[in-house]
Amino acid sequence: MTPVGDPSRRPRSPARFVAFGLVVVLILGTFTARLAYLQVVQGAQYDAAAQSNMTSLEPIESTRGIIVDRNGHPLVENVPTYAIEVIPADLPYPERGGVVSQLAQLLGISTTQINETINANAGAIFDGVKIATNVSSATAELIAEDHLELPGVQVVVDSRRDYLYGSLLSQILGYTGPISAAELKVLQSQGYLPNDMVGQAGLEAQYEQQLRGTYGVQEVERDATGRPVQVLGTLKQPQAGDTLQLSIDLTMQEQAQKALEWGLQTAGLKEGVVIVMNPQNGQVLAMVSLPTYNDNTFEQGISTQAYQALLNNPYEPLLDHAIGEIYPPGSTYKLVTASAVLADHKLGPNQTLQTYGSITLDGQTFRDWNGVGFGPLTVAGAYAQSSDTFFYQAAALAGIDRMAYYAHQFGFGTPTGIDLPGEASGIVPSNAWKMQTFGQPIYPGETYLAGIGQGYDAVTPIEMLDAYCALANGGKLYQPQIVKGILSPTGQVVQSFAPKLRWQVNVPSWVLTYIREAAREAVVIRHTGNVVDMPLYVAGKTGTAQYGTVRIGGHLPFHSWFVGFVSPSGNFAKTDSQLAILAFTYDTSNSLGNPSTEIVKYFLQMHYGIKQDYRQPFLIKPLW
Repeated sequence: MTPVGDPSRRPRSPARFVAFGLVVVLILGTFTARLAYLQVVQGAQYDAAAQSNMTSLEPIESTRGIIVDRNGHPLVENVPTYAIEVIPADLPYPERGGVVSQLAQLLGISTTQINETINANAGAIFDGVKIATNVSSATAELIAEDHLELPGVQVVVDSRRDYLYGSLLSQILGYTGPISAAELKVLQSQGYLPNDMVGQAGLEAQYEQQLRGTYGVQEVERDATGRPVQVLGTLKQPQAGDTLQLSIDLTMQEQAQKALEWGLQTAGLKEGVVIVMNPQNGQVLAMVSLPTYNDNTFEQGISTQAYQALLNNPYEPLLDHAIGEIYPPGSTYKLVTASAVLADHKLGPNQTLQTYGSITLDGQTFRDWNGVGFGPLTVAGAYAQSSDTFFYQAAALAGIDRMAYYAHQFGFGTPTGIDLPGEASGIVPSNAWKMQTFGQPIYPGETYLAGIGQGYDAVTPIEMLDAYCALANGGKLYQPQIVKGILSPTGQVVQSFAPKLRWQVNVPSWVLTYIREAAREAVVIRHTGNVVDMPLYVAGKTGTAQYGTVRIGGHLPFHSWFVGFVSPSGNFAKTDSQLAILAFTYDTSNSLGNPSTEIVKYFLQMHYGIKQDYRQPFLIKPLW
C-alpha cells in the first residue's frame, strides 16, 4: 500500500513537459539562427578577418646609398658579410645561458652584451635579433653547422659599409651603427626596424634619410602563434638610397692630410686642422682634423677597450676639431678690428698711430709681440706687421660693441651652417654678452685684448676660414658646403646644391680691398716667413693665440694659425681667388716658428705641383 503524500507516486502534469520542450526548441532555434546569420550574412567579413590575422605586411630593407667625391671617385661601398641573429621564441629559456655562453666564445663578445641586445629587442618574438655583424665566413660556417646545439640561432647574409680610404675621411663621412631604443622610438613611425643600421656621425648621420632609401613591402603569412610561414608576395620593391656627391676633392684631401701629418710630426704636436675652400661658392675642397679614427673599426665592430681608448684620448680623435671646437683666434682676428676702425671712420687709410713695445692701462701692461714696437703705422702697415700695440689702440677707438658688430658681419659668433653634425659656435664679446654671461660690462683692458683676438674671443676653424673667404671674394659670406649634389642610384641628379649665400658683409668694398692688399703685404714683407718666395700670389695672416695657465718660465702656451688665399692674377684689388686655406696647430709653444705656415706651404707645393721645396722644418722642430 502506497503511503499517502509520496511525491514519487504523484501523477505528472503533461503541461510541464510541453513547456520544457518549448524552451529547448526556442534556445536551439536561437543558436541555429545566429549561426546561420554569421555563416551566411557575415561569413565573407569574418573569413577576410581570419585571413588578415594570418598575414601581415612587412618591410623589405633597402640598400644604403654610396658616397663619392666631386669627381665621382667612390669613397664608401656596401660589401656582403654575415650576421648572427637570435630568434627569442625559438630559444628555450632553460637553454639560453648555455647558448649565449657558447655564442660569446665563438663571436668574441661578452655574454652581458648578447643578453642586453636580446632583452632590448622591440620586435616580435619570432623576429631575429641581430647580436653580431661582420662575422667571418669561418665563424658563420661553424655556427651554422652547430645549429642543433644552438637553438634559435641563425646565420644571415648582411651588408656593411666599407670606407675605402679609412681614416682619411672619417671625420667627414662618419659611420653607421645599430639603431638604439631611443632612436627607434623616434624613427619607428618612419618605418625603421629594430635591426636597422643608422648613421651615427658625419655625413652618414646628416644625410641619413637620403642614404637610407625606401623600404619595400611584402605580404608574409604567419601561423596562429605569429611565426612566419612563407612570403606570399612582394607588393612594393625596395629602392636603394641616393648617392652623395661631395665637394671634397680626394686628391686635395690626401694632400691636406699629408701636409698636416708632416707638420705635426716635425713639430712634435698631436692636434691640428687643415681646411681648403673655394671662396667663390663656399664648397669645401678638403678638411682634415687630427688626430682622427678609422670609421671601419666601428663598422667591423669596435671593441669596448678600443672605444674607451678613443674616449680617453686627451686630443679627442672622435671630435672634428675643424667644426666642433673653439679656440682663441689671435692675430687672425685683426681682420675684425681693422674693418671696424676703417668702416666707422675712426682711422683713415693713410692715418697712423704710434706703436710701442708696450702700453699701460689701469696699471696693467699690454705688450707688443716684438717687445719694441714698429713706430708710426697705418692700419695696413699694422695689419702686415701684426702690431699688437696698434690694435690695442684701434680697439679702444672702435669700442667693443662696434667690433662685435663687424665680427658678426664676418660670421663670427654663429654656426656657419655647414652640412655636418656637431658644429660649435664661437664667442664674440660685447657689453651685452658679458652682462648676460657674467653680470658685468666689458672692462677697457678686455677691449684691448679683443682687438688682437685674445680674452673672450673664440672661433672654430671653419668660422675663421669662412670669414677670410668673404674677404677674398668681396664680401659674400657663403655657407660652407660638403655635399655638392645628390644622385639617384642610377646616377641621375636628384638635387644639386647651389651656393648658399648667408649674407653680404656690411663692410665697404674699399675696406675689403684695403685689407686684402694688407694681407698680401704681410706675405711680401716676410711676416709669414718665405711664403713670398713661392711662385704663387698668396695673401694671408698668421696668428698666435695664448690660452690656459702660465707654465714654467712665466709664459702662457699658445696655438698657431695661418689663413690666406691665392690670387690667380696677382691683383688683390680683384676678387678672383679660387682657393682659400687655413691651418691650425694646437699648443705650438715649443716651436720657434709657425707650424701652420709650414703646413700651408707644403700643401700649396703639392697642389700646384711646385718642385722646389720651400718648407723650413728647422723653424718648427721642438726646442727641447
